[in-house]
Amino acid sequence: MLGHDDHDHHHCRADALARVEDRCATMGLRLTAQRRRVLDVLLDSHVPVTAYEIMDRIGATERRPSPISVYRALDFLVANRFAHRIESRNAFLACSHGHGEAEAGRDPMLVFLLCEACGAAAEAEPPALAAALADIAGAAGFQLSAAVLELRGVCAACRAAGRLPQPRAADGDDA
Repeated sequence: MLGHDDHDHHHCRADALARVEDRCATMGLRLTAQRRRVLDVLLDSHVPVTAYEIMDRIGATERRPSPISVYRALDFLVANRFAHRIESRNAFLACSHGHGEAEAGRDPMLVFLLCEACGAAAEAEPPALAAALADIAGAAGFQLSAAVLELRGVCAACRAAGRLPQPRAADGDDA
């Protein structure tokens, strides 16, 4: 969550986990032990985490999972809208808005605010922007299936603390 200084992360984490557990129970989905471990790592932070970072974090306290098991868990979490993939970072973030309750067959229009100083990410679902993008697509005869925007900048907490953006590797670089 951006502006994290006054954020009650324990409450945020508990709410998100309760939403996932309730939705799994309602929809007959299995939140297996492996899926739960991966979700726990995502819920521990508002900074997007790569699959290999997830493996390392789980491996710090128990047997390190295989890449395929982590990717399968991430596929489940993303498919059921319990997590989001941050495309520009090839990383994942737990869903904080309960998009899992979104209308069947309708992907929400999401905007991710990515702080270049602390690495935190926040999500928003702006209805006016979603409508505008749907209008643009419709005018072009284009059927929109999903829209995700990633906005980079510096969050209020980092600006107030005078933290500067961290240098980024060039797009496409793995460094």
